[in-house]
Amino acid sequence: MPICPECGGEMLYQQSIRRYVCKSCGISLTRDEIDEIKAKYRVCKDEDEKERMKKEYIKWWTTKK
Repeated sequence: MPICPECGGEMLYQQSIRRYVCKSCGISLTRDEIDEIKAKYRVCKDEDEKERMKKEYIKWWTTKK
């Protein structure tokens, strides 16, 4: 069962509209939309982590000189 990308709530599949609906916030998405949003968050998280590590390295490098 997918998790809501907006609030983290549980999503249920509604056959009548062929979409997943969040039990908490009510957002309605197709499976493709859920996968697309999760992929976008994953890329952003990886980029943020790389940027954080880069800043830490630069800080370390400048303090060691």
